[in-house]
Amino acid sequence: MNYPYLLFDADNTLFDFDKANRTAFSAVCTEHDIPDTEENFRTYEQCNARMWAAFDRGEVTKDFLVVQRYRDFLAAIGLDRSAEGCNHTHLTTLGISNVLLPYAEEVCRELSRTHTLYLVTNAVASVQRERLRRSTIVPYITDAFISEEAGAAKPSTAYFDYVFAHIDGITRENCIVIGDSLSSDIKGANNYGLPCCWYNPKGAARPTDLRIDYEITDLRQLFDIV
Repeated sequence: MNYPYLLFDADNTLFDFDKANRTAFSAVCTEHDIPDTEENFRTYEQCNARMWAAFDRGEVTKDFLVVQRYRDFLAAIGLDRSAEGCNHTHLTTLGISNVLLPYAEEVCRELSRTHTLYLVTNAVASVQRERLRRSTIVPYITDAFISEEAGAAKPSTAYFDYVFAHIDGITRENCIVIGDSLSSDIKGANNYGLPCCWYNPKGAARPTDLRIDYEITDLRQLFDIV
């Protein structure tokens, strides 16, 4: 086998985060009397994306960003609501949303027979632990390395130092990072000198400033890579 240790991103690589995120936003709207419109959701997503980009650059903490995104959103739509309350509703709803992407369960089940699978994720720890606990892939995942618990986040080398310190036998040659995010998964693998596989189901344009060893549009394509 090429890569006995598989480091999977979680959201939008194994879990259908887009669907869970839209459900969570609807729950926020219902509980906090906010119009649940596609325009408002797009505004929230813009605020959310800006904050996560700042987090990836190391400019803000996760505790700050998850509330600030709602402060920015509420300011943008001109409503006086509790950003802390909105965020609490959002994270609580995300924690019970464990919908997987196509073939994720099948791929994890089959690969776990011959490989060791881990999650490498920047998601909120309480949310990710609860989602994994409820998920059908939990028997196939050896451990989950969450940035809050690691004290560092993808794409930093400090995050992967933490991962490597907790996996016996792993080397830069016998593992592979599998994820959808260019800014955290692929850049993180580049920063640490790890092989990487970009999960790109929507066929986004391939960047020129990052090394991508493999690119897949279907998780089942991993069988021929790892």
